[in-house]
Amino acid sequence: MTTAHNPATGVAAGAAGAATCERGATVWLTGLPSAGKTTVARAVAERLRVTGRRVEVLDGDEIREFLSRGLGFSREDRHTNVQRIGFVAELLARNGVTALVPVIAPYADSRDAVRERHEANGTAYVEVHVATPVEVCSVRDVKGLYAKQAAGEISGLTGVDDPYEVPTTPELRIRTQGRSVADTAAELHTFLSERGLS
Repeated sequence: MTTAHNPATGVAAGAAGAATCERGATVWLTGLPSAGKTTVARAVAERLRVTGRRVEVLDGDEIREFLSRGLGFSREDRHTNVQRIGFVAELLARNGVTALVPVIAPYADSRDAVRERHEANGTAYVEVHVATPVEVCSVRDVKGLYAKQAAGEISGLTGVDDPYEVPTTPELRIRTQGRSVADTAAELHTFLSERGLS
C-alpha cells in the first residue's frame, strides 16, 4: 500500500492520520500539599512514555511561575489558576496528549468547571484523589509549608487553615501512606489502561 504525501507539510498523510487519532486525556491529581501528587504523576508519566504515549506533566509550581505569576491564594485567584491550567490541559488532551495535572485545586466548583470544559469538547477527563491524610502530609512536609504554618510564618495552608473540599465521586481514589511510589503509580497506570487511556 502506498502512502500519500502532503507537500505543504512534508508529512506523509498516513503518518499524520496516525498522529492525530491517538486519544488524549487529562488526569487531574488533586489532594493536600505533600500528598504525593507530583511524585505519582511523574512516575505514571514515565510508564506512559515507555508505551509510546505523548505525555506532559503540568506541575502546579511551574504553572504558578510561568502562567499564573501575580496571582495570590484568595479563592478567586485559586479559581483563576485552576481554570488556566484546565484550559491548557484540555487543549493538550484534545490533541492526543495525556496531560497529568498534579494540582491541589481545593474547591469543588473549580474542579467541576474544568470537568465541564472537557465534557463540552468531548475530551476524556479523569479526576484522581490522592487521599493522603493531613497528618501524614505534615510529616512528609516536602516544601516545609506545614512547619512554616505551625510557626506562624504563613497562613492559608490548604487543609490546615484554608479549606480543601474532598472530591465526593472521583474516578479513582489513591491512598499513598504505607505504599511505594511504584505501587501507587501502577494502580493509576492500570486504571488508565483499563479505560484505553494508556
